[in-house]
Amino acid sequence: MSRINFDLQELQAFVAVADWGSFKEAANKIHLSAPALSRRIEKLETHLGTQLFKRTTRSVELTPQGLSFLNVARDTLHALEVAASHIQDVQKSKKGKITIACVASTTLHFLPDAFQKLIDKVPGIQFNILDLPESQVIRNVISGDADLGVGFVKGKIPEIEFEPLFKDPFVVAVHQNHPFAKNKSINWKKLVDEKLMTVSRNSGNRMYIDDAMTQVKLKPQYILEAVRVSTLLGMVDAQLGVAILPQLAIAGSPHANIMGVVLQRPTVYRQLGILTKHGVTLEPIPSMARTIILESVLSQ
Repeated sequence: MSRINFDLQELQAFVAVADWGSFKEAANKIHLSAPALSRRIEKLETHLGTQLFKRTTRSVELTPQGLSFLNVARDTLHALEVAASHIQDVQKSKKGKITIACVASTTLHFLPDAFQKLIDKVPGIQFNILDLPESQVIRNVISGDADLGVGFVKGKIPEIEFEPLFKDPFVVAVHQNHPFAKNKSINWKKLVDEKLMTVSRNSGNRMYIDDAMTQVKLKPQYILEAVRVSTLLGMVDAQLGVAILPQLAIAGSPHANIMGVVLQRPTVYRQLGILTKHGVTLEPIPSMARTIILESVLSQ
């Protein structure tokens, strides 16, 4: 295939004449003199080895070859504009900021790896991390205070686009000396005689726990309810009782003596995912962060 040597300015001149049907009008629109525009068209025709326009004293019409080439020229110019816009976005993103709202347990696991990958791609990036309860993660994404969120959603929320990452099952957190520690899983009904502890009623996790208790027809009398998971884990470590928690909360625990035994019949889990505001196109950095978070989770 022979090499074609026409340039961007010649393509722009050709499309302008085709659009306006007049060398004079086209020259005015692209801020050239009529002779300069004519020279560009002549150079393009020479490079292509064919005539693109039929010229008369009254009109300018595309030849069949010109009509065929017009679509190619438009597509080429559009592709170049898209590429240039992408490069500009990347350059802007190098000094960008991103605000991510997330439930606290995610900051201990896959998010650090995702953030490091994002720093490698965009060295000048600055993070604003809002580690919040589940309901506030959703609220910050809807309000636009966060570019995106990483959290749990139960049911459909019209204002939120939700991309699932993985399922986080509920477990009973026990001390390694507890009889349950020998099991990989237990039935919820086995909790009936235990000293139970759990999260407070204003926690998003409590709804999952209460629903499960209703299904198995248990009416637990909790000896302790706490806002912070760390408080519950400390009590379990002290062997005060056992605590019902999501597995992810235990995985990041500094308490080496605590184990999580999966609760079954029913198996209850939270669906972790990426939250974005419905109908809103992500800016370059949040879009890149979303992709990297997805890749980080899938690679683990």
